[in-house]
Amino acid sequence: MTDTRAPYRGEDLRFDYDRDAFLRRLQRLLPRADQVIDDPEGLRPYECDGLAAYRQLPVAVAIPETIEQAQAVLALCHEYRVPVTARGAGTSLSAGALPHPQGIVLSLARFNRILELDPLRRTARVQPGVRNLAVSEAARPHGLYYAPDPSSQIACSIGGNVAENAGGVHCLKYGLTVHNVLAATVLTPEGERIDIGSSALDAPGYDLMALYTGSEGMLGVIVEATVRLLPEPVHKEVLLAAFPSVEAGGHAVAGVIGAGIIPAGLEMMDGPAIRAAEDFVHAGYPTDAAAILIAELDGAPDEVTEEVTRLSDLLRQHGASEVRVAADAAEQARFWAGRKAAFPAVGRISPDYYCMDGTIPRHQLANVLTGIDRLSREYGLRVVNVFHAGDGNLHPLVLYDGNVPGEFERTEELGRRILELCVDAGGTVTGEHGVGLEKIDAMCHQFRPAELEQFHAVKAAFDEAGCLNPGKAVPTLHRCAEFGALHVHHGQLPHPELERF
Repeated sequence: MTDTRAPYRGEDLRFDYDRDAFLRRLQRLLPRADQVIDDPEGLRPYECDGLAAYRQLPVAVAIPETIEQAQAVLALCHEYRVPVTARGAGTSLSAGALPHPQGIVLSLARFNRILELDPLRRTARVQPGVRNLAVSEAARPHGLYYAPDPSSQIACSIGGNVAENAGGVHCLKYGLTVHNVLAATVLTPEGERIDIGSSALDAPGYDLMALYTGSEGMLGVIVEATVRLLPEPVHKEVLLAAFPSVEAGGHAVAGVIGAGIIPAGLEMMDGPAIRAAEDFVHAGYPTDAAAILIAELDGAPDEVTEEVTRLSDLLRQHGASEVRVAADAAEQARFWAGRKAAFPAVGRISPDYYCMDGTIPRHQLANVLTGIDRLSREYGLRVVNVFHAGDGNLHPLVLYDGNVPGEFERTEELGRRILELCVDAGGTVTGEHGVGLEKIDAMCHQFRPAELEQFHAVKAAFDEAGCLNPGKAVPTLHRCAEFGALHVHHGQLPHPELERF
């Protein structure tokens, strides 16, 4: 992706400390030469995550290999008040792992071991740097797998999945990361170790596991997680349905869920995405369709056979011009391969693309997709739609050329308008990618000042110094005032003491 941006655009948070003294102490804590990086060329791979339009070099990268080393690094950063951005595989699509210009990156890449796999309890205890797919690969000999499956599962890490509450194509039936992580070991900003969650059905006290999951590295650093494993489905079928319009496909999704059919996965792609994916992986998609739905049904063979008939009939009732059931496991894999490869496939037809991540109620799919098309024409930028239709998690991809002056800024504005459209339809600004830095202004549109103040109170309770991933996820009220998105109540602007620009 073309680098067209000024670097860091987070909150204006200042961290003043003796940098040389800090680096000397850091190098004593991590004595091996490959555990501390502070030269510009060595820092370059850490300047961005998967959203490469936002870039910023950190002061240094710390690469601990043990929990004790990670604790010592955090304690040192807390002592000097140095910002810390924890990083797993760097696949975030929201600039969640973008470094702070005055801070360090805490790389957990070497925490990459599966510590325990218990087939009887159906759990795996893993370090945060373990790849998502590696968990299922290790569990497969026991007939088990890990359900959350983001499109980046061959590369993304469990720690990053927990930080962003990642989902995937099967989250409709099997849930997000928060529904599949039982317990974790977390390091506080001061470097203290705490164990949260439980393998039991319930545990006393506050549900800290749910709070830390999706907190984007702002409350603590995950150094170990116990995840739930599920039995491989006894039987599954994958269907592909073609539609003459995106709106018809959207109505079909609402009809499917309304009929009480809950597929393991229910994905939608529009015409441009279909053709890009077909050209890339030859999945067997109908390239003349305006939209396709890919649905997976799993369970007992008789139950699945009955649901295939019901679903096929329902899709045709909603205007499907073709409904195809995959003939075998190889064709099932091809159908899913096209969907999983949609993002890189789109990358082949445009110099750059900007991926959004809004969610909406399913019954609003057709209306919101129509609105996205209207905005696309208004801004003169193509939008390709690929998304988790079953749970209303949209991934509009705005195509642009970063070499054209002003085009990225126009793309950002279009992305913001799309997210506002999602919120106004009763949805949210993110479903699984996280807020990070990318969507922080859109948070001003979704939440009122009183709600944002509660978020800041939680942050302050866990990280009083504000050193963990500062400037991300939750905007300050000053930022919302500058952005012009503070909500008006009964004609009165809240917090009139805040300066408006």
